[in-house]
Amino acid sequence: MPDPRFSVLSPDFATDPYRYFGRLRDRSPVHYEPALDSYFLSRHRDVRRVLTDHDAFTTRTLQVRAEPVMRGPVLAQMTGAEHTAKRKIVVRGFTGRALQEQVRAIRSIAAELVAPFLPVGRMDLVEDFGKPFAVQVTLEVLGLDRRDWQRVAAWLGGVGEFITSMVLTPERRRHCLDCAEQLEAYIAPVIEERRRRPGEDLISMLCTAEFDGIAMSDREITALVINVLIAAVEPADKTLALLLKHLIDHPEQLARVRRDPALLPAAIAETLRLTPPVQLIPRQAEADAVFAGTVVPAGATVFCMIGAANRDPGAFTDPDTFDLHRADLGTARSFTAAAQHLSFGAGLHQCVGAAFARAEIETVAELLLPLLDRVRFGPGFRYRESGLYTRGPVSLALDFTPVREAAVGGPAAG
Repeated sequence: MPDPRFSVLSPDFATDPYRYFGRLRDRSPVHYEPALDSYFLSRHRDVRRVLTDHDAFTTRTLQVRAEPVMRGPVLAQMTGAEHTAKRKIVVRGFTGRALQEQVRAIRSIAAELVAPFLPVGRMDLVEDFGKPFAVQVTLEVLGLDRRDWQRVAAWLGGVGEFITSMVLTPERRRHCLDCAEQLEAYIAPVIEERRRRPGEDLISMLCTAEFDGIAMSDREITALVINVLIAAVEPADKTLALLLKHLIDHPEQLARVRRDPALLPAAIAETLRLTPPVQLIPRQAEADAVFAGTVVPAGATVFCMIGAANRDPGAFTDPDTFDLHRADLGTARSFTAAAQHLSFGAGLHQCVGAAFARAEIETVAELLLPLLDRVRFGPGFRYRESGLYTRGPVSLALDFTPVREAAVGGPAAG
């Protein structure tokens, strides 16, 4: 039975949603939020059912939630042959030889960005490093100018706000749409130029690809480019900061990862399970559906609570504990369609960039950990997260042993 006394929109939930997940799963697994006229599901089996039954639970809600700022339909809205073809094009841009080149770029950009902070022995991993890193790497992959990262980041902030906000004032809605229009205007001449002179980047791949023998329109390419930008940038800095936070909180596990970097993928997978950067995935019920004795009516918006599902004791043993040796997670499958956690979604619309996400965070963590000797939280630092739809640390102030000037050049050259 839905609990009318509880709201996911409350300040207490915003401060620490994790302490409410057990209560939701046990007492209100189908929570109705009157202010949103939407249902929130928190059990692992229910969330997986919604994400994998594409006929009963569609992505139709994205027409309102995402399409206006994406400037066209996104991958998750597509079905059938169109979805298969366009998904393959995007996946090809994040695998094989393309991924090998991206790993080199990831390492180079990370080394360049961290270098100024190494002699000082202090940085904010979110503001000083994570945010510029996530945007610049994605621009590099797309073939856009890294020097524009601050402008692009500001526009993406508006696009992300539109998609993830539960309530938008008319002023904020206009701001978000303005950001999307400016981002579209920025991308348009690049598409025109890549049609004439394609390169090896993802935008060039989209410009030269065909669907049913017909080249994609500028509008379709623009929507896919913005789709990739928001999907790649939004979770990357959050995941990196959350990974470091968990390892610092568990010094014995940090020591193991330092001794054996092959454990990094397991630490990343466990970070994604325990604290997924994407907390909510929306779907629309196409017919009445019953969960835990509660009817979700046809046409209703259903929010899959990924964070709650990933901590369901019915799916994971001791689910509120960070454990990189967790036997019921499975590192190898955690970045594939067979993943037990739901941080990349599931089914037809599972995140196309899972392999890239693993490579990106693994590469940068392999570079940073040897440099951040005796890493710890800065004096007076108080940890705080924000976000209902996507969630991550507001900042992560770190102190570490300063690195000599000569050592700074090593990683950058590598």
